Formats: sequence, structure tokens, C-alpha cells
Amino acid sequence: MNSYDARGKNLSFAFTVYSLLGLSLLAVLLPFLYVIASSFATEHEMMSRGFFLIPREWTIEAYGYLISNANFVRSFKNAVTITVYGTAINIVLTALMAYGLSKSWLKGRRALNFMVMFTMIFSGGIIPTYLVVKELGLLNSYWAIFLTNGIAPFSLIVMRTFFQNIPAEMEEAGRIDGCSEMAILLRIVLPLSLPAVATFTLFYAVFNWNTYFHAILFLNDSDAWPLQVFLRQMLIVSDASLEPDAGGYRYTAAVKMAAVLLTALPLLVMYPFLQKFFNKGMLLGSVKG
Repeated sequence: MNSYDARGKNLSFAFTVYSLLGLSLLAVLLPFLYVIASSFATEHEMMSRGFFLIPREWTIEAYGYLISNANFVRSFKNAVTITVYGTAINIVLTALMAYGLSKSWLKGRRALNFMVMFTMIFSGGIIPTYLVVKELGLLNSYWAIFLTNGIAPFSLIVMRTFFQNIPAEMEEAGRIDGCSEMAILLRIVLPLSLPAVATFTLFYAVFNWNTYFHAILFLNDSDAWPLQVFLRQMLIVSDASLEPDAGGYRYTAAVKMAAVLLTALPLLVMYPFLQKFFNKGMLLGSVKG
């Protein structure tokens, strides 16, 4: 095979790959652009036009309506509370357990690792989990969400592997200087593991922000529901009559699109700041088994 044929095959392969990537990008980008355009459109335009990417008349009425909606504001605050506190609890518990399991001298380490792997395949189930939460008196409390989702097994395993990659000599130097195990974790291990911590902070934050099932399962008070529950309740309101809902609000199509965009906005803003740690944290944490 001469160089001309090889070059032609490479160009054909590159064209095919970029064409598929371009189609995939359009499949993802077009619905997102439609949501943005629809959120700035008037109610009449949403009812009269089909698919469009540029509104004929731009308006921010939908966003103003949501900001003045007490239900939306309350659920947004609830989602922020669950995300901030829940992510902090997730990272603390995961880091503490991962640090312990990364030590070969820990008694019962193999059994604990097996139990972690076991939970990745089998779970207790919805009813047993609910009964445990009820017996602990945690119903209608955010602690029911925090504790039942305290540690993700996958995150724990990757962070444990990351800690195992840290040179043992650095920890020994800390012990010689009189550091306790907690001081070694806080002053040596975690500063060297910022990529892993940032990566799983993003994972946990996304999970907590999108909390839905556990919220409707454990929270009986609708005033404590997070944003995702409110969003679902709003999206299933019929557009046919555009009558106010039980709270006196009218969730039109434009308002629903604006709510979807505002719900996704915090994660879209946060991701670029953690992106530089993302690939590094995942790759370094999976070097060892």
C-alpha cells in the first residue's frame, strides 16, 4: 500500500469520525438551544409556532414570573441546602473510609472491601430502607437523604486507590514529626489528592442537586421538597387551559422552559471550574486495582 492510499484511508476515517461527532453534537445541542429560545419567547409564540431557535420577540417575563414564584424560590433554596450539606457529608465520609481502607495494616480490611463491592451489586431495597429510616425517626428530615446516600461505593473505591498511590514515605515523615492519623489525612493526603476530591465533589454535587426519588420517599412536607420535585410537578401541569394551579400560578410552556434552564444552570456554571481536575482525578485513581 502506497502513501497516497494510506493518506486517503486516514482522511476517510477522520471524515467519518468528525461527521458522527458533529451529528452527536447537533442531537445534544439543538434541544438545549430550543429550551433557551423557548424560555425567552412570548406565550403566544410558544402556542402558535413549532420548533424554533430564535424567537420573533424576546422577553424575560418567564424568568421574572419564576423569581416571583414563592414555590420555585423555596424549592431552589431547598435544593441548594441539600446539595451543599449533602456534598460536604459525602466527601467527609468517603475520604475517611477510603483512607482507612487504603491501609494494608487495617484489620478486617478485606471483609470491608468485600462489603463495599457487595453493595455495588445488591442493595437493601426500597421498603427495608424506608423502614430503617422510619425506625430511626428521620422521616421528613434531610438527614434521611444525607445518610442513605452517604457514600457511593464507586467513589469510595476510586478514592481509596488514589490514596494508595501516595508514597508511604510522606506519611512516615508525618508520623516522625508527631502527626496523628487524622493530621496526616488533613495535612498530607488530602492536599495531594485535590484532583480526586474535586472530581467526586462534582459527582456528589450533581447527584444531590438532582435528588428526586429519595425526596418524595422520605419528605412528606411539600415545603421541604427540592427543585427537581417541584420541576416535575410543574412540568406535568396541563397546557390545555393554562388555568392557574392550586397555588394561583400559571405554568405556561415558556415558564416551564425557563425553569428547566434555571435548574441546569448551577451545574453548568460549576463544571468549568472543576473540569481541569476531572480527567486527572479519574485517571490517577484508576491506576491501581
